[in-house]
Amino acid sequence: MIGTNNAGSNSPKQIAEGVTAIVRQLQKKTPKTQILLLATFPRGANPKDGRRQVNEKSNAIVAKLAADANVTYLDIGKEFLGEGGSLSKDIMPDLLHLSEKGYTIWASSIEKTVAKLMVE
Repeated sequence: MIGTNNAGSNSPKQIAEGVTAIVRQLQKKTPKTQILLLATFPRGANPKDGRRQVNEKSNAIVAKLAADANVTYLDIGKEFLGEGGSLSKDIMPDLLHLSEKGYTIWASSIEKTVAKLMVE
C-alpha cells in the first residue's frame, strides 16, 4: 500500500517515483519474481476528495510499469466503490483503512491474478 500516506504532502509524480524505485529495487534483487503492482486504493468519501485525485493521478503514472515483462498492474479500486464513486465506511471506516469486508473484497479481487502469476 505504497503511496496513499503521501497523498496529502507529495505530488502524484513524486509518489509514482517512489513506487517506481521500489519496483526497480525488487527487479534488481529478484529479477525472476513476478510483481503484482496494485493501484493505490481510493480514499475519501467521494471522487472530489483531493487525496483520491492524487492517488488516481499517481496510479496513471505507475500503470506504465506493466510494460515490463515481470510486472502486472491491477487497479481494483472500483471494487470498493458504490454509486457515484462513493466510498462506504462499511468498507473503509475512516475512508482510508480497510474493514474486514474491505479485506475480503481485496482478496477476492486479486485471487485470479495471483493464481495466474503463481503458475508463471
